[in-house]
Amino acid sequence: MSSLGLVKSDGKRSDMDYIAGTARDPNAPAAAAAPAGEGGGGLTVRGLPLAKPPYARITAIDLNKGEILWSVAHGETPDNIKNHPALAGVNIARTGRAGRNGTLITKTLVICGEAGFFTAPNGQRGAMLRAYDKMTGADAGAVFMPAPQTGGPMTYMLSGAQYIVVSIAGGNYSAELVAFKLPG
Repeated sequence: MSSLGLVKSDGKRSDMDYIAGTARDPNAPAAAAAPAGEGGGGLTVRGLPLAKPPYARITAIDLNKGEILWSVAHGETPDNIKNHPALAGVNIARTGRAGRNGTLITKTLVICGEAGFFTAPNGQRGAMLRAYDKMTGADAGAVFMPAPQTGGPMTYMLSGAQYIVVSIAGGNYSAELVAFKLPG
């Protein structure tokens, strides 16, 4: 989700009087906005997103009936929300994290990595590769990755074992492919 608006053009990017953009309160401190890739983005109140979560979700739709079968918030709660002083002591369910994510659909699972970094309870920064039950959306498992997903996951079989490969990168972490061998 993002907020869209019109702002007066500076005449450099367009010859139109108004262009797409978000007007910023000139009296607001620069830190009031969430960092790029953090939860919610866009308009904030005291540094918290104005829009309520989930900030990203995966939704399964029955295309024959046009009905939503299930929907889950996809992605860990961003650190700037989880650690916000105004939310101290509040139990925050997983909010999802906005970003460009590709999914991998198997016979029984929907697999998708997160698009941004978060800090795990042990202090490690990274992202998760999550699997959901294809029929119900229930969490089927997750593995930690040292950086966010940057491309759609893929799968292959080798000597009877199935692997999932995903590209990751971000921040100071160089791009690489990570392979996970599935159990069984």
